[in-house]
Amino acid sequence: MKFVSIVLFLILPINCAFSENLNKAYFAGGCFWCMEESFEKLEGVKEVISGYSGGTTSNPTYKEVTFGDTGHFEVVEIIYNNNIISYNELLKNFWINVDPFDAFGQFCDKGYSYRSVAFYQNAYEKNHIEKSISEIENKFSKRVVTYVREFEIFYKAEDKHQDYYQEYLLNYLMYKKGCGREEVLKRIWKL
Repeated sequence: MKFVSIVLFLILPINCAFSENLNKAYFAGGCFWCMEESFEKLEGVKEVISGYSGGTTSNPTYKEVTFGDTGHFEVVEIIYNNNIISYNELLKNFWINVDPFDAFGQFCDKGYSYRSVAFYQNAYEKNHIEKSISEIENKFSKRVVTYVREFEIFYKAEDKHQDYYQEYLLNYLMYKKGCGREEVLKRIWKL
C-alpha cells in the first residue's frame, strides 16, 4: 500500500499538469501594454505576450510597425486555460477594453497599427466575433469598425514591451491617464 501511495504522489502532479486545456487567442486594441494588463488580470489566463500580427513583414520591430508600412498591428497573444475561462469571456473582455467605433486607432494612439482587430483561428471564433459585433451594433445603433481577420502568424515584440505595465508602472500610468483610455471606456461601456 505504501508503494501505491508513493506512485500516486509522483503521478498525480504530472496528470494535473496535462489536464490544463491551454489555448491561444489574438486581439489588437491599440496599445499592447494596456491590452496586456487587461487580460492578465483574468482568472484562467496563464500569460499575455505583446507582439505584432496581421501584416506582411517578417520579424518586424516596434519602430517598423509604428512608423513603417508593415501592415502589422500591435497585438496580444493570450495563453489561457479553457477549463477556467472561455474564448467568449476573452472576447467580452476585449470589447470592453476597446473603442469599437474608432476607425483611426485607439484613444490617443492613432494610425493603422493601433486599429482594433479580433483575430480568429477557426470557424467557432469567427462566428462568435461576428455575433458579438451584431450585438454591439444593435445595442449602440452604430457600425463597429473593428477589423475581423484570420490569424496567420504572431511575432513577439521586443523584451522592453513585455509586462511594461508592471516593469515601468509610473510611466505606464502617466501614459494611460494622459491617453484618456479609462474615461473613453467608461463613457462607451458605462463601467
